[in-house]
Amino acid sequence: MKRTLIAIASFALLISYASPASQASTGYRYWGYFQAAPGASTWTMAMTGPTTNVKDGSVEGWVHTFSNDDINASAPRLAPNFSSLCKSVKPVANKKRVGVIVDFGIAAIRPRGESIPKRVSTCVQVDLNATGAEALAAATKIRAASSGFICGINGYPAKECSAEIKTPRTLTK
Repeated sequence: MKRTLIAIASFALLISYASPASQASTGYRYWGYFQAAPGASTWTMAMTGPTTNVKDGSVEGWVHTFSNDDINASAPRLAPNFSSLCKSVKPVANKKRVGVIVDFGIAAIRPRGESIPKRVSTCVQVDLNATGAEALAAATKIRAASSGFICGINGYPAKECSAEIKTPRTLTK
């Protein structure tokens, strides 16, 4: 009986020292999708996928990010600014202008052996009924899963699609 109590007490002590913050948790690195409505200067996480029609004058933001139960996906590090992105693109009848920013993320979540590409910040002219995915495709090369989930942009990451990884230490501080 005494050994059982000692074993139970030791187990309880071990559990108390192994807090969730000190355990190696996991999460996912993936392409996060953010939007800025016309005139907005801050990002809003998209509540729908990129298959919805985007408005003329909006900015679409993509970021290679990480999230789990404790860490929220980060927004692109460049603020949305339609005027700056599209100042040299003249309006055309029956088309809309959409700003596109692609932030390839931070080194802490980069897939092993890959280099982080240069950020994309541009303006595209697309059909009036174009979706967020079509605006992205007008600015970059997309690799998508059969479900339509965006796996890679401009070849980054090269092969994976929403990979589960250990939580980087730099994100837990």
